[in-house]
Amino acid sequence: MKYFLTVLLKLVLAAGLGALIGYEREFSNRPAGLRTNMLTCLGAALIQIISLDIFSTYSSISTMDPARLGAQVISGIGFLGAGTIIHEGPSIRGLTTAAGLWVVACIGLAIGNGSYLPGILTAVLAFITLKAVKRLEERVASKSPYLNLEVKIEDKPGQIGKIGQILGGMDANIKNIRFMELGREMLSVYLAVKCPQNIEKQEVIDNIGKLEGVFSVEEVV
Repeated sequence: MKYFLTVLLKLVLAAGLGALIGYEREFSNRPAGLRTNMLTCLGAALIQIISLDIFSTYSSISTMDPARLGAQVISGIGFLGAGTIIHEGPSIRGLTTAAGLWVVACIGLAIGNGSYLPGILTAVLAFITLKAVKRLEERVASKSPYLNLEVKIEDKPGQIGKIGQILGGMDANIKNIRFMELGREMLSVYLAVKCPQNIEKQEVIDNIGKLEGVFSVEEVV
């Protein structure tokens, strides 16, 4: 009975801590949300519980390492995390979600091992990092002179030159440019622009959007 309650406590706690991280990801509309994080943490905890049980059963006749299965979880979670990473033009999205899944797996292993305090503290700190530090990150990004844009334009001669003239008139420099065809008459242009300190990023977006032949201008985060 004691063993049953201990295992139940570990699994419920792991699912709860995974839900804590998953709630923030779900609220932020990320690929790996509530259920994914709960299941990841729950599975990692189960693996560590099984590892300890196997070690306890066969330790007298084998020199097996109880951390071996847990190590495979840490390696294997990389495949799950890779599925959340999306390459969109000049930017890459999903790295934070992938890192979050890795941390959630580590939390699950800690709980499965009975290391409750480290697991709980890590979950709380991870939640704070995702919530509070995100605001700080956004504040820093807003002060950055760099602006990544996706501009959908009519595919005709001179369009890129017009955008370059607009940016040049604002003393903004194009650091990188990439094109993708969206059809016979439309191009998607990805621009990495360095803006001067006296120019607001929204002003750059608005001025490009006023050009004839420009369908849309969006900042890529």
